[in-house]
Parts: sequence; C-alpha cells; structure tokens
Amino acid sequence: MLKNRYLLFTVFVSGMTILGVELSASRLLDPFFGNSIIIWANLIGLVLIYLSLGYWVGGRWADADPRGATLFQIIAWGAFLVGVIPLVATPVLRLSARGFATFNAGILIGSLLGVLILFSLPMTLLAMTSPFAIRLAVNNVGESGKVAGSIYALSTLGSIFGTFLPVLVLIPNIGTRRTFLSFAAFLMLVAIIGLFQYSRKKGFLYLGLLLLLLAMTFFISVGPIKANPNAIYESESRYNYIQVTQEGDDILLYLNEGEGIHSVYNPNLTLVGGIWDYFLIAPYFNPAPYTQQEVNSLLLIGAAAGTTSRQFTAIYGPIPIDGVEIDPGISEAGRRFFAMNEPNLRTVNQDGRYFLSNAPNRYDVIAVDAYRPPYIPFQLTTEEFFQEIYDHLNEDGVMAINAGRTHTDYSLVLALASGMKAVFPSVYVIDAPDFGGDLGNSLIVATRQPTRLEDFFANAALLDNQFLQEMAVRAFETRLWQVTCQADAPFLPGVGDLPAALPPSCPSPFTDDKAPVEQVVHGLVLRYLLGE
Repeated sequence: MLKNRYLLFTVFVSGMTILGVELSASRLLDPFFGNSIIIWANLIGLVLIYLSLGYWVGGRWADADPRGATLFQIIAWGAFLVGVIPLVATPVLRLSARGFATFNAGILIGSLLGVLILFSLPMTLLAMTSPFAIRLAVNNVGESGKVAGSIYALSTLGSIFGTFLPVLVLIPNIGTRRTFLSFAAFLMLVAIIGLFQYSRKKGFLYLGLLLLLLAMTFFISVGPIKANPNAIYESESRYNYIQVTQEGDDILLYLNEGEGIHSVYNPNLTLVGGIWDYFLIAPYFNPAPYTQQEVNSLLLIGAAAGTTSRQFTAIYGPIPIDGVEIDPGISEAGRRFFAMNEPNLRTVNQDGRYFLSNAPNRYDVIAVDAYRPPYIPFQLTTEEFFQEIYDHLNEDGVMAINAGRTHTDYSLVLALASGMKAVFPSVYVIDAPDFGGDLGNSLIVATRQPTRLEDFFANAALLDNQFLQEMAVRAFETRLWQVTCQADAPFLPGVGDLPAALPPSCPSPFTDDKAPVEQVVHGLVLRYLLGE
C-alpha cells in the first residue's frame, strides 16, 4: 500500500515536470527565436511526438520488465537529462544568434531543431511514467479502469502545477536555467527515494548522479544568457528576456531575440534618430490650424522603457501620460536605466487592449508601439481595436502605430492601414529612413476628423519648436503618402513617389475573429530571405 501511494506521488511529480519543462523550454528559446506562434507550434508539436513515443515504449517496457526499480531508474535518467538541457543548449542557441545577424535561414532552422531535439530523450523517458505506473499498480483486472483513471488524473493534476509554477514563481525569481535544475533535482530525488525501496545499492548510485548534476550546474560556467560586450543588464521576466546595452552615450533596450531596439535613452538628446521621433508630429495631421498647445494628453500602448513618453514630456510639457506596458520587468528597467521617472507619467502594467477597454479617459494622442519583433499582438491589429481607439480619442484626436517593412514589402503596413481606414476618415503613412539597411519602419497615422495632406503641410509651417520643425523636415525628406482604400485611388502620394509594387487595392481589414498577422509577417520575412 505504501509503495502504491508513493508510486502515485511519483506520477504527480512526473506530470508536473513534463509541463514545467515544456513551459520553461519556451523561455529557453525566447532570447534567440522570440515567442511567436510558430515557435510554440514547433515546440508543442515535437513534445507531443516525444510523449506519444514514450507512452508507446513505456507500455511495452512495463510488460517486459514490470519492476518498480526499472521505473525509478527510467525517471532518474529522464530527470538528469532535463537538468543537462540548458547546459548543452547554450552553444547551439548562441550559434542561432549568428544566424539572425546574417539572416542565414539554414543556421536558424538548424539551431532551432537542434535545441528541440535535445528534449526528445528526457521527455520520452518521462512519458513512460504513466503506462509503467498503471502496469505496476494493477493487481486486479477488475480495478484496472479505476487505477488507470487515478494515475492519469494525478498526472494531469501535476501538469496543472507544472503549468503555473515556472511562469508565476520560478522563472521570474530564479531564471530559466535554475528552473530546469529545480524540476530535474526534485524529480531525481523522488526517483532515488523510490529506488531505495527496492535496492539501497542502486539508490546510492543514482544519488551520485544527482550530485553530478548539481556539480555540473554550479561549477560549469555558461556565462550570460546572451553574451554582449556592451551589455550592462539582463533579466528574465514573466514575459520577456530583457537586455540593456550601452553604446557610447546611448542606452538601448533589447528583448528576446534582440533584433529590434525597443527603447533608446541618451541624456544629451531629445530626438534619438528612430521611429519614436515620428510619433511627435502625428498630431499635426489634424485639420489646420492645429498648434502645439492643443496636445494635452497621451496614451502610449507599448510604453517599453519610456522613450516616447520622455520625448512628449520634453516637447509638450508635463501633460498627463498613461504608459501601458504589459511587462513589469521592462518598466523596472526603464526606471533604472532610461530615466523613466517623469512625474506626469502613469505607468500601468496591463495588456494594452484590456486597458483601453476599461479606460474612462479620452486622449489627444494614442500611440501604439507594442512590437515583439517582428510580430504585433494580433488583438492590437484589428478593426475592433481601432474602433476602441477611435472611441477614446478627443474630437481632434489622432492615433499612430509603428509597423515594420522592407524596401519593397509593405504588406504589414497595408494590413494595419486598411483596418484603420475602416474606422477613421483619414489615414497617412510616414516612412522613416532606414539609413542604408534592408529593413525599415513606417508610422501609420489616423485622424478622427476628415483631413487632407494639405492640413499637415499647413500645420508644419506653423511649428515653432525646433524639434518639431526638424521632424517635419524629416517627413518631407523621406516618403509621406495617404491611404484612401478607394477603388480608383487606394493610395495617394504626398511627398516622394509611392512605394513600388503596391497592390491595386487595400487588403481586407483584420478582425478579432480573423487576424492572420503572423501569416503576413512570415510571408514578409520569407520574401526578404529569398531576396524578393
């Protein structure tokens, strides 16, 4: 009876470890491959293959060798290999960083598959626990259904703990590597205690294996998660891998795979030379005349470490700013390294769509910059979301959203612009310069009032702030155009030629029911890698 109870406890811990490892695996990959739906699909799909194989092999192994000592040895080896995963994965993951830097698809795909294959043996071994436990626990065929139901229920209950424990407790407090170690060490200890019930000799032998794992973990230096000579800070939050670097006077915020800069701080500059600067001139697409003094409030969805809020405060004064950032870890980095301490800024750590749905205020400007490069959360790309923004703007309010592109591929820009045009009367696109790079950004601006490009030209002529004047000049020197989505003229040039290869009509707007933003981004990336 005592052995059966301990067997059930082992099943619970094994189920907890399986889901804990799967959730932790996503965080192991985040700093190198991001947290996109395609990464999750690969991870979940391969883990399910490993579990299926483990159930099949485990059932046959249990029939051939139905001994408790065999089961606990299988679990011990599975746990040991779980603890080794982050140590072995580190050099492979660092290779993937070179793939991102050179846009080498072969290196990227190979390193991703290489890491995922690391999970094959430990997950397959741990999956053998349930069928093996059923074989050991069934003494009466008439009770086999009851026993199997109890074991699978306990395994699932353990999986529930394994789902929330790493996300809410372990990873934010001890990091991904030690989360793997914690699950591995606890499960190994459970297996070793089980082994002692059958063989003291084997129990002591596997206790040595546990000590070896602990020694490897504490004495083998793997260095920072992502080595960068300019890094001054790195951390893992519930949502992101966070890295802060310093290059000269510039302090930069990188997230996850680190191919996009999310915030810039330079104590000597107001304009930082990126897409953030262009948000400052979004209000001047309003009907003319519109002056600087009429900008009195800002909602920033995707506040990051505070670049945009700091710029608005410097130029428009201490206007009320609500900065919504889902990740408290990023906000903390903003306060520590990016001088995100403006008294007029209220930082709210929530999902931007949720905040907007419950916000009682209206704003003069709503800026959306919630990138997880190259993705935008789908709920922030839909017609329904843009309608909520429209409803939270003052009569002369404007919204602006940042979108990525290449020199020739505006598919994401147009997908967002068409959704905005379904709600707002006037929509414009400003192309930020890419400074010779292959990738760039555009700012899409929508006005609550019907406007024309001539309104922006007239308002720009009235500007007396040097930074706003400079940004107006930049807009005139790049490319500025209007999105009408009319059948005869869907796109109207304003400054510069229209982008090459624009489609003859606007794409269908995204909706909450159908928003294939990942598909659009994947197509953009694939065409870029193929040189199209």
